[in-house]
Amino acid sequence: MLELCEVSKLYRRPDGTVTALRDVSLKLGAGDFLAVQGHSGSGKTTLLLSAGALLAPDAGKVLLAGEDPYALSPERRAALRGRKIGFVFQQFHLVSYLSVRENVLAPSLAVEADGSAARADELIARFGLSDRVNHLPAELSTGERQRVALARALLNRPSLLLADEPTGNLDAANARTVLDALAEFADAGGAVLLVTHHDDAAAAARHIVRLTNGKLEGGA
Repeated sequence: MLELCEVSKLYRRPDGTVTALRDVSLKLGAGDFLAVQGHSGSGKTTLLLSAGALLAPDAGKVLLAGEDPYALSPERRAALRGRKIGFVFQQFHLVSYLSVRENVLAPSLAVEADGSAARADELIARFGLSDRVNHLPAELSTGERQRVALARALLNRPSLLLADEPTGNLDAANARTVLDALAEFADAGGAVLLVTHHDDAAAAARHIVRLTNGKLEGGA
């Protein structure tokens, strides 16, 4: 589902060049749940963005279901991303003026699929948000916002979930809800790549590697 082959990423700045990723290689297939741990600045978010067809590497190759997204036009790359990947971020990235239901349905605007409305209602109920369906993000608790983001990520039935510190702002109960959902997704045959600096979150994964100064340790 996902393969990174010797991926490197540089950030060029007036005061010098920062190497965010150094020859990173990993593979994720059906049922895999991998946690990448590392301190702030270790390259975790760059790794996730590169894996998610959002940030082209400077060297190496990214393959999604065997296809290089960075060899595609921006339109085809966005379509591939919309079909194959669900994103869960620490800051949620909900649209402030859309209701819970509208936020969950947002991915259907990019990828046409039958039954999106019913799928949204199913996910809203699954994550205990039925009584919040018409609320705006500002009217939700932190845990509720992350559950909306998780439902949104699952709407198009992706094969890969990419999660960037998804429990960083949550209490223990809501963190467990998110981690259990990621594990259930992998159990059902999906693949999960979680980046985190939290030991408790990483422990939910089936395999853990470390990213230090852009270099992956432990191989996946």
